[in-house]
Amino acid sequence: MTAVKIIKVLGTSTESWEDAAHEAVSQARESVTDIHGIEVEDWTANVEDGQITEYKTTVEIAFPVHHDQ
Repeated sequence: MTAVKIIKVLGTSTESWEDAAHEAVSQARESVTDIHGIEVEDWTANVEDGQITEYKTTVEIAFPVHHDQ
């Protein structure tokens, strides 16, 4: 049986929510191995003068728990 760990990561982008999700996964890959999937939990943005200035995507990242042998 495989156990799966899930962490939340917030990605940001000045381009789009999709880019922010890619950024979250990209940053998580630096310290997490074997990412199997993500679920988008929340999409938010900063707004200045009526314009979106930064997109934010909160994702849950799933990866298997590896036991040291």
